[in-house]
Amino acid sequence: MSKRGTLGGSAHADRVYRVLRAFTEVEGQMHGPGELAEATGLDDSTVHRILQSGVYDGILAREGHGLYRLGAGAARLGLKSLAHAPNSRVAHAVLEDLHTATDGGLAFLFALAPFGGAGKQCLDMAVGSSDLSEIGIPHRALLEVCRSLRTGAAGRAILAFLPKVIQDGVLAEPVPDGAGPGAFRDDARLLASLESVRKDGIALDVEEWAEGWVGCAAPVRWDGLIMGSVAVLKPGHDISACSVSAVRAVRRAAECFTPADDHGPWSEEAPGSY
Repeated sequence: MSKRGTLGGSAHADRVYRVLRAFTEVEGQMHGPGELAEATGLDDSTVHRILQSGVYDGILAREGHGLYRLGAGAARLGLKSLAHAPNSRVAHAVLEDLHTATDGGLAFLFALAPFGGAGKQCLDMAVGSSDLSEIGIPHRALLEVCRSLRTGAAGRAILAFLPKVIQDGVLAEPVPDGAGPGAFRDDARLLASLESVRKDGIALDVEEWAEGWVGCAAPVRWDGLIMGSVAVLKPGHDISACSVSAVRAVRRAAECFTPADDHGPWSEEAPGSY
């Protein structure tokens, strides 16, 4: 973990923020004062006092054997930071443009959903007159297939940028019933695909969601943090059904969801042509 100096404010405040950052940068959910002291470059007694104050304020929670984790107060801060992003009206316009640019491809915006185990949640879609019944997944199975991060390009585009400890938890889950014949059932192949996603910035889907459907997805990130993915599905049995122009359109759509000061779905102003 980088040792940042103070950039204004008090030295004590800087130490507090260093300890809180360590919870997001050190792998694992629970940490002891010694581990956090090593990660932050602070002495054990200073870290212990900060942890005690954090527990008192509800930002941190203490577990047994002197371990600490982020508490409900930290979750409230995160929810507040995301309360108005992205702008739903503008976000839907991006998906409608993507639907058109991919000749009627089914366009989706997914968000990382950590509650109840790492998964994904569909925030919005542009599917024309489709009711999704033609995908061929029973409605009950669709919920599990859609949520899984190990099933489909939309999930792997998110999974590739998550910490290893979360990836391990996802890999421990079974492939959902109802997933397509192309779903990665071998963990070694799945991990290799994640490396490709990190390298290329795109995930390709060949009958992972359902037989007879292919597509691609690109990650959506905020200041380096993975937030979700943009995906397109098209009918077909091989990736040629998803053209190079469609892949480029998905990449451009994902870029539109990258927060900026004065444009994109994180503001009130609609972006221009992407």
